[in-house]
Amino acid sequence: MSRLAGKTAIVTGGANGMGAATVRLFVEHGARVVIGDLQDEAGQALADELGDAAVFVHMDVSKEEDWATAVSAAKSLGTYNVLVNNAAMLLYKSLSETTQEDYLKVVSVNQLGTFLGIQSAIPSMKEAGVGSIINVSSIDGLHSAAGLCAYSSTKWAVRGLTKNAAIELGQYGIRVNSVHPGGIYTSMGGADFLSEEEMSKSVYADFPIPRVGQPSEVAYVSLFLASDEATYSTGSEFVADGGWFTGMRRPGSPCA
Repeated sequence: MSRLAGKTAIVTGGANGMGAATVRLFVEHGARVVIGDLQDEAGQALADELGDAAVFVHMDVSKEEDWATAVSAAKSLGTYNVLVNNAAMLLYKSLSETTQEDYLKVVSVNQLGTFLGIQSAIPSMKEAGVGSIINVSSIDGLHSAAGLCAYSSTKWAVRGLTKNAAIELGQYGIRVNSVHPGGIYTSMGGADFLSEEEMSKSVYADFPIPRVGQPSEVAYVSLFLASDEATYSTGSEFVADGGWFTGMRRPGSPCA
């Protein structure tokens, strides 16, 4: 099936985790993809695996010049019309212990990086008359948790920026939506410390869907938004969290 035939995408943070799952799924469905990441070895290995459909560029999303390089690479592959702002950094630190340097480092990746990505995509997508920008926020962009002052505030900012961009860019055929993953089994989500089974039992047992999520389950949401199946969706939040935001099945309660 070629749900993305004729589309060219940039996926930031594309070398591992949700980014890599998105890259693979997009290529499977006919897209050409620029993989942007700081992890050169993993990013190049993924590009080599996927052949002519993908290229890797070393990319710091907080730098305008790196965005220019990525856009140039995308245009060399075809009509650049899909952007997935996936690159992110997690800081787990109390509000009182978070330094200004800590905070701004997270802002530079999660918030500024998303802003620069949207801004850099506008000329190409306006020229094409169509585009889909997918900003990967988080369930912590809908609520928050202790220790996530920098991460959560930037993910809320991504949500707000998504809505502003949707308002301004819809007239040019450019759709902008945010995706809000919950607990996903990646390095950022704790996969380096617990097995999938251990994590599902110790952390997610009381969730409506009582397990940790898979990167592919978020990638499929981005696939829908990148495709022509979502042409009347913009400025919206798409949640893939196993029901986390809905509420928990508490031990001892009916149906628990």
